[in-house]
Amino acid sequence: MNGNKRRLLILLFACLFCAAGILAVTLESDAGADVKQHIILHLQLPMITTAALVGAVLCVSAGSLQIVLRNPLADPGLIGISSGASLVAAVLLLLPGLSVAVPFQYLLPLGCFIGALISTFIIYRIASRLQGAAMAVILAGITISTLAGAAIAWLYMFSDAQSLRNLTFWLMGNLYQTDWHVLAISGPVMLGSIVFQLRQAKALNWLYGGDVAAAAAGTSPQQLSVHCLLAAAIGVGAAVAVAGSIAFLGLLVPHLLRLTIGFDNRRVLPAAALSGALVLLIVALLTELTASVTFPVSMLTATVGGPLMLYALYRGQYRL
Repeated sequence: MNGNKRRLLILLFACLFCAAGILAVTLESDAGADVKQHIILHLQLPMITTAALVGAVLCVSAGSLQIVLRNPLADPGLIGISSGASLVAAVLLLLPGLSVAVPFQYLLPLGCFIGALISTFIIYRIASRLQGAAMAVILAGITISTLAGAAIAWLYMFSDAQSLRNLTFWLMGNLYQTDWHVLAISGPVMLGSIVFQLRQAKALNWLYGGDVAAAAAGTSPQQLSVHCLLAAAIGVGAAVAVAGSIAFLGLLVPHLLRLTIGFDNRRVLPAAALSGALVLLIVALLTELTASVTFPVSMLTATVGGPLMLYALYRGQYRL
């Protein structure tokens, strides 16, 4: 077994260990057997599934976007994919009376998913008019993110304190706002996005040599870029819909992996999926161990990831 396969197995077993730890916290509680069973089946297992899928799709999408856009700053949050979802969430959470509606727990994920797709469609149309230039995608995404942020700021000014608290908590990421009914729809979407992008790993390697080299290898660079962009948008839209906006995770993980295991996307993307799942499972485990405090996911990922990113950049020169 070579070193790369060994690393992937270590990441996989680490994910399973964290998942088992989350379940063990419940089993060691003083609750009755029926209560424990209900907590595990209807709270813990959906949370574990959400953490694994969301972490995996965010990191895989960021890893592929950084290649197709030729920019190490490419990230689902930075290029605007999450902005549409956040704006729709703000509207739904801040409208008076809507948050107490019975189907709201299903209306919010659906609205966020539609918002993410709309923002992606706008980015794609603008980039198409500019002949699919990678910089056009990034600039369009930054512009949409800025506009969405401005709209959310205006909504803040006309909302009550409780609605503002709900929105702030959602925008910082939360693994507890989903259930099996939501995952039955969003889970296959995220899993399909992950599988599709993993299957493009070899073709993504050809883009390192430029469009001419990729075309000579038998692939269409523009078609590959569009397919990866759409797959990332769909997967990230589903992730944001069930877990809110999670910062810095997609930007951090692929960078660290390329600095440690190289630039072959056939190794980087699977490792990114497992690493992203592991990070969010660790966040979930920490939250379970400190039951009196529910940590916003973005607060932990940014607090821990920022210093790690600076250290990685200090230790080695990074470039695509």
